[in-house]
Amino acid sequence: MQFQSPIKRRHSRQIMVGDVPVGGDAPISVQSMTNTETCDVAATVAQIGRMADAGADIVRVSVPSLEAAEAFGEIRKQVNVPLVADIHFDYRIALRVADLGVDCLRINPGNIGREKRIQAVVEKARDLNIPIRIGVNAGSLEKDIQKKYGEPTPAALVESAMRHVDFLDKYDFQDFKVSVKASDVFMAVAAYRQLAEQIEQPLHLGITEAGGLRSGTVKSAVGLGMLLMDGIGDTLRVSLAADPVEEVKVGWDILKSLKLRAKGINFIACPSCSRQNFDVVHTMNELEARLDDIRTPLDVAVIGCVVNGPGEAKEADLGLAGGSPSHSIYIDGAAHKKMAKDNMVDELEQLIREKAAAKAKAIAAAEEQLIAKA
Repeated sequence: MQFQSPIKRRHSRQIMVGDVPVGGDAPISVQSMTNTETCDVAATVAQIGRMADAGADIVRVSVPSLEAAEAFGEIRKQVNVPLVADIHFDYRIALRVADLGVDCLRINPGNIGREKRIQAVVEKARDLNIPIRIGVNAGSLEKDIQKKYGEPTPAALVESAMRHVDFLDKYDFQDFKVSVKASDVFMAVAAYRQLAEQIEQPLHLGITEAGGLRSGTVKSAVGLGMLLMDGIGDTLRVSLAADPVEEVKVGWDILKSLKLRAKGINFIACPSCSRQNFDVVHTMNELEARLDDIRTPLDVAVIGCVVNGPGEAKEADLGLAGGSPSHSIYIDGAAHKKMAKDNMVDELEQLIREKAAAKAKAIAAAEEQLIAKA
């Protein structure tokens, strides 16, 4: 069932955030941000570890003070995932984390202060090959732009972004990415579409302050989905009032749904109805919880009846079609076995793990052949 996405992505300049390429022909990366106290090194490191395990390619850490900068340096030593330092107002913090191994600086040049301070940060970033992210947010636009437009608008977001871009252009610094986030889906989408036509740099997507786990997921999926369908976006962060690990999972689910990236299991499951021959909801809840550790891309269908079940199951890597008195298992489109209701979840888990292991082995072998031919 897996196929290449039909989406034609916007061509952008590629930058490197640590060892993760952003832009160009690189896969769209998934980011999240810690919500621990940065000075609590142990808690922050532990949270970054959980985010990385969930699939975060890049993690952002708030660094509001020089004390937090020193803590950031300790965190940097203990994790492998690329780290972005979120910095506002004090240019000295940017200079310090640059020396401590930051992989990207998230700043707004306009709020760093006098031009000499901006220049110092840009020159440090250039000397150490550190990219910069310009992060514009509808909730914190410059006062003169607010006055000009009266309220946040797509044009206001883009004008703010281009003002910051001009700072970097002045010093011939091109290794940057830009975000123009808003909590309003229409505003954010319009701003990104406008900005995509004005610069060649990568775009960091996000619907900021999207809401709680359910509502924020829906809003993010709608907004980011619209942009990704347009081919816009090189890296993304789903902003939820929830555990950052959930942000990572939602980000991956959005990319998987558009066939832009594949990682872990893509479940195809029916919503359940009176035709179901087993408890689909319970089965899915169990399987998702048990198989969360699998990273190999795999399509798994769990369908409760004989109406849609065989068709969906045959199209998946592994599929279950509900029947009576037993259910049918299909692997790679072929009938594999019949399964009784007793211990069904245990049997399914075992079969899925076996299939994932076999597929991972096949992928590794194919990669080795490509390397040998290179």
